Amino acid sequence: MKIIIVGATGTLGKKIAEAFALQHEIIRVGHTKGDIRVDITSETSIKNMFEQIGAFDALISTSGKAPFAPLNQMTGEVFKSGLLNKLLGQINLVLIGQHYINKGGSFTLTSGILAESPVAAGSALSTINGGLNAFVLAAAPELGNGIRINTISPNVVEDSPTYFDSFPGEIPVTMEKVVKACEKSVLGILTGQVIKVY
Repeated sequence: MKIIIVGATGTLGKKIAEAFALQHEIIRVGHTKGDIRVDITSETSIKNMFEQIGAFDALISTSGKAPFAPLNQMTGEVFKSGLLNKLLGQINLVLIGQHYINKGGSFTLTSGILAESPVAAGSALSTINGGLNAFVLAAAPELGNGIRINTISPNVVEDSPTYFDSFPGEIPVTMEKVVKACEKSVLGILTGQVIKVY
């Protein structure tokens, strides 16, 4: 399979790319490095990426930034930066990518545990993750040609110890579990699902 991994140079993406590269053709996409560069906040940049790559079989997105800030310090502009990046950025990968993906292909987006288990200063991420989960649920029935879409929703991962204190009481998940969730989405038959990684 020809698989695009957006965010392939990040914590999650790097491990996912390594695992899929054992049996598949991988195109590593990043904001500042990778086989191809993309700015997911720009529809033009996303379209240019797909034009360079051409037809593909699967896209996995582990990309997107969103602000961590206490609610009493949050502003609409700060909140919007996350909506335009992690939420709309990943949605646009699907909206634009649906015109390039091969029949029977799949999209895998990344949300996170904060959609249902919020933490202090995480209101933007909770909203964004919930929005991604809802988008996948709604988009799945409308994608034609046997194209599937899911999101993986991991807990804080063991490779990100700097975030542990922000997730009190949570047990960090292994990267192997995250990789297996992606395999389930890409290689399985599920669509319109939030694949939780706990």
